[in-house]
Amino acid sequence: MPTIIAIDRAGREHRLSADKGRSLMEVLRDNDLEVMAICGGCCSCATCHVYVEGDGAAALDPQAPDERELVQDSPHFRDGSSRLSCQIRVTDRLDGLRVTLAPED
Repeated sequence: MPTIIAIDRAGREHRLSADKGRSLMEVLRDNDLEVMAICGGCCSCATCHVYVEGDGAAALDPQAPDERELVQDSPHFRDGSSRLSCQIRVTDRLDGLRVTLAPED
């Protein structure tokens, strides 16, 4: 079971065990982190915006155009690290992934 390291908006680190196949948004939400996920993971709201830290982006599938558009429209967009956690599927490749929750829009 991969471990995800999530930094909440207060700067606290959480080590989360993540079931493979679930979305990162579900893992964050189910561990009571401040992810609103208003659209329920349909890639239409950007309320699950995270920053992928360090080399972690290399372990992720590329962004689809609709995800890229949503994060680019955020005032908190960071090129190269902004992702929607609903679009990240947990796999063994993500073991040790570090993400930081983006500020709320």
